[in-house]
Amino acid sequence: MVSVRDDGDARPAADGGPGRMGARGKGATGSITLAGTPIGNVADASPRLSRLLESADLIAAEDTRRLRDLAGRLQVEVTAKVVSYHEHNETARAAELVAEAAAGATVLVVSDAGMPGVSDPGYRVVRAAAQAGVPVTAVPGPSAVLTALALSGLPSDRFAFEGFLPRKPGERDRALAALATQERTMVFFESPRRAGPTLEAMTRAFGADRAAAVCRELTKTHEQVRRGTLAELAAWAGQGLLGEVTVVVAGAEPTIPDAADALDAVLARVQGGQRLKDAATEVAALTGASKRELYEAALQARRPH
Repeated sequence: MVSVRDDGDARPAADGGPGRMGARGKGATGSITLAGTPIGNVADASPRLSRLLESADLIAAEDTRRLRDLAGRLQVEVTAKVVSYHEHNETARAAELVAEAAAGATVLVVSDAGMPGVSDPGYRVVRAAAQAGVPVTAVPGPSAVLTALALSGLPSDRFAFEGFLPRKPGERDRALAALATQERTMVFFESPRRAGPTLEAMTRAFGADRAAAVCRELTKTHEQVRRGTLAELAAWAGQGLLGEVTVVVAGAEPTIPDAADALDAVLARVQGGQRLKDAATEVAALTGASKRELYEAALQARRPH
């Protein structure tokens, strides 16, 4: 039997049964738990997640309908008050969840799939709880980021999660240009509809021969991992993709900056109207050169001799 109460109000149910909400009114503090949920295969749900779904006083779910579906597939009975917690109400709801925990409630936070706080609501409630002195813990679970990284065959000792790129082509291209010299492996989320254009943009920004992997429908029946160069993957994805997509891209090869070229780049930007401090900062980020040394060298070069 599966029973889920769904309510837009953040107040937990008063009829939680013996032992539930027992600390309320006695000055004791409850807690907030962020729990990972399956990214595809329901068998990846942990026993701790099932127990928390049954015992929590209040559950904050990114999508309450998906929470009901998950409970049904796990065959657990959820009697807690269930409230929505998504990007549009995250700030206000976080304060409510912390207030409930401070009053003694056991609060569970789950996203649609994966770990809350990783490209999903979560970090604001953790920050608010920390500021209020409310205990916060996590139940580790599936993560598309780590699963794709592990399957990509690319270096995983150092990596950066970049989430979703901007939707507008100009903003996307600027974001990729800023990552062109990133030496760590990069992980991106993308919609199947935009995967092809994004891979084409990555080819232009990072180079056609940069190694990458496209991971689709991870842990599901039709899981697929395609590895190759960005140019090869862009051509393949141009035919259209289906399902959830995670893109993993190798970092740039380390380069030894040429001091003279870096200085010339700073001076050219200044001549074009940019402030010296800003020019030195940007060129240092692109070349790996010292910002302070670039700034001082540019100052010296601009002084009359």
